[in-house]
Amino acid sequence: MARPDELRRIAAALGIAPTDLLIDIDAPGFDIAAWAEPFGDGAELDLVEERFAVLLGAAVRARRTLDRELTIAVIERDFGLPPVNLSRIENAQKHFGRWNAAVQQSLYALFGVAGEAALREGVEQRHAAGQLDSFLAGIANPEARHARTREKIAELRAALEGQAPAPAPAATAMPLPAGGPVAALHLVPVYGAPRPNGLIGNQPTGETVEAPHIAGPRAFGLKVGRATLGGGLPAQATVVADPDRLPVPGGLVALRDGEDWRLLSVASGRDGRMIGYSVNPDLEVSLDDCDPASLAAIISAVFL
Repeated sequence: MARPDELRRIAAALGIAPTDLLIDIDAPGFDIAAWAEPFGDGAELDLVEERFAVLLGAAVRARRTLDRELTIAVIERDFGLPPVNLSRIENAQKHFGRWNAAVQQSLYALFGVAGEAALREGVEQRHAAGQLDSFLAGIANPEARHARTREKIAELRAALEGQAPAPAPAATAMPLPAGGPVAALHLVPVYGAPRPNGLIGNQPTGETVEAPHIAGPRAFGLKVGRATLGGGLPAQATVVADPDRLPVPGGLVALRDGEDWRLLSVASGRDGRMIGYSVNPDLEVSLDDCDPASLAAIISAVFL
């Protein structure tokens, strides 16, 4: 997703209004698959490998989520799988055969198997047993992806037009397949105090906020304090950060900066590296170069 300042520069070069660059995915006749087709690599769609990529992503999510000691840092240290590649695997961004040998070997080690055949068999067995059901919903759900796209475009439009962001719609629970385990929502402590240069102080507020069922045991709330990411995330918002989840392009992340936190929007550069951006102040941070232990993905936000 582009940032408002990027859209303004592009629009100025083209001599058009910045909002003319935004699409409306709800417009009559709009087909998001047809719109995206020119941006593909031209390769014929392999449904078998597409399916396995999704199952593998769910299996990795399950492996990491169900083992509290298997943190992002531990996976990188013990299995040689960098956070950026772990994130892409968990979001099914590549077929298994398109990963290089080093990544494939890391996956074999992560699952304790000898090779590709055993990995595929193990993932299929987990799927058949229903162990991946609740994790598949976060990957293969086009309605959820469309909702996130719709919300992001609305935020960009509000920022470009200088409007206050519209009230966030009521959260809708994502339907999970029958039989999948669903953890109860729980309250997490909230931290935060405004600091100079857009930082958020790691100071307990005595408040709590409700976290979604995907939140890990170390999740916590952060008071935004200032609109450092623009109008889409106002100062009065509280976000829920989870140190046990990876940042993904198109999402948000909290970065530990000394004793404080900094909120960044996450994008993927042309070279595939993950970059974190802030609007106020104007910052660009290479997330791939950050200690994974200093990153906490933002998994929800409350606008009050």
